[in-house]
Amino acid sequence: VEIYSLRVDCKVTSRFAHTVITSRIVNQANESREATFEVELPKTAFITNFSMSIDGEVYPGIIKEKAAAQNEYDTAVSQGQSAGLVKITDRKLEQFHVSVSIAAASKVTFELTYEELLKRQLGKYELLIKVRPKQLVKHFQIDVHIFEPQGIHFLETDSTFLTNELTEALTKEQNETKAHISFKPTVDQQKKNSELDETLLNGDFVVRYDVKREATAGDIQIVNGYFVHYFAPQEMPVFPKNVIFVIDRSGSMTGRKIEQTRDALLKILRDLRPEDHFSLITFNNKVEEWKNSLLPASEENVASAAALVQTLTARGGTDISGALLTAVGMLEKAEGLPERSVSMIILLTDGQPTSGERNVEVIQENVQKAINGKCALFCLGFGFDVSYKFLEKMALSNWGIARRIYENADAALQLQGFYQEVATPILMQIEMQYPENSIEGLTKNNFKLFFEGSEIIVSGKISNDLDLLPVEIKAQSHTSDLTLKEEANVKEKEQVFQNQRYIFGNFIERLWAYLTIQQLLEKAISAQEEDQKALEAQALDLSLQYSFVTPLTSMVVTKPQQQEEMANKPTEAG
Repeated sequence: VEIYSLRVDCKVTSRFAHTVITSRIVNQANESREATFEVELPKTAFITNFSMSIDGEVYPGIIKEKAAAQNEYDTAVSQGQSAGLVKITDRKLEQFHVSVSIAAASKVTFELTYEELLKRQLGKYELLIKVRPKQLVKHFQIDVHIFEPQGIHFLETDSTFLTNELTEALTKEQNETKAHISFKPTVDQQKKNSELDETLLNGDFVVRYDVKREATAGDIQIVNGYFVHYFAPQEMPVFPKNVIFVIDRSGSMTGRKIEQTRDALLKILRDLRPEDHFSLITFNNKVEEWKNSLLPASEENVASAAALVQTLTARGGTDISGALLTAVGMLEKAEGLPERSVSMIILLTDGQPTSGERNVEVIQENVQKAINGKCALFCLGFGFDVSYKFLEKMALSNWGIARRIYENADAALQLQGFYQEVATPILMQIEMQYPENSIEGLTKNNFKLFFEGSEIIVSGKISNDLDLLPVEIKAQSHTSDLTLKEEANVKEKEQVFQNQRYIFGNFIERLWAYLTIQQLLEKAISAQEEDQKALEAQALDLSLQYSFVTPLTSMVVTKPQQQEEMANKPTEAG
């Protein structure tokens, strides 16, 4: 079975990426064989379309409500065969896998489309394309087209498999607002060496870029009555942080995990700014405080904390509740903290609560009551024995985020990377205000914290008769209370995207739907049961209307002989 053509075509319009992967396969054998289509795509993306055509006959994937699809599927397939077509493969990716039996000399074309909104992290957007054809491909091509009306500030490509030979197959064209990256290696360039038919193409192909920013109140873009507003202020004074690290040293952390935690913590402690205050709590079935209050991050204090970190060993149970409540209490008692500062608790654990309070619902409730909006809680779950759902709900209920740390060689780097994202808060209590009676379906527009290098995105639908869209942003910076104002001329803004080849239809409307679904699902995690159902119902409607495979929908893939398979979107919480 030979893949004779594999194309990745990606269009990024104003951070919204639309990727189409097309694989053409021929069965050279003189009997029928399995043809397999395997794509790894970013977890943050939603699949929007899939089809396979075998000798001219098209078999589309149909997106349905998950429960309904499951019922149909269970009747079509005997139980136990429903392996599902999508699974999580690593911390950034999930894999879509489908195979079909094709007759001798037959051809099949697989086509998969997915969309995602690129998230700015540490000052750049990253578009990740996983390349793993597992064989030499006669026609192999990746095309990435980027159109950013704000202007492209910088652009780089990076790959884990590029040799000097392969670099010749890579071309990059760029002007003020557009870029085209093309990677088109010949069969000879793909070979590991001239004797063997083994491919070099195995790994990540990454495009990173950032846009130019001028207007202080961000940038507004409008297409077909939908707007998106990007806000990423730069060069602002950084808030001093009051941060408490709450570190699990229970028995299950033994060995590599505790070593990697030590390595990461030592580097993180060195990265604290002199104006920050910090403390360290370690816990197993006992909760131990390094000091009973927060101390300034002076060289001396950091060295003392680092000495403690060096001695961390792992044994005993896991009292998550006791450790978190101790941290909140320490923040409440703290004296001499800077008046305008940001308080945060960073929890790292690898297991379930086994000591102290064990009921996760009670822990969530107690922690939320204790924090009461006074600080942000970030929960890092190390490995797969944690209850990720519990950590995620606790973080989202307290202005934070949860992240799974994968147990690989780079776990220490994952921990440091996470810390870098939250290390520089530059705005608090951000409110993005728009004329209420002229905007419908506004996405989230209040944000507790803004970290340098990230971006706030708000989208909505403008009522027909609006000529000017006024925007007001209110926020607190370290030195003052800010009010920023901007006015967008609707007709002028619409012109920007006219006659652009790069545009895929009403992309801002799709961006709005994508963002709304993501936010509804996130909100549902920490909502009460009745609210949860309403939020999920809304997200389901949008998923079906815009044909996105989300955790609430399934794609039913029909094959020849009436076989059916299902593609579901996996979530980190399982």
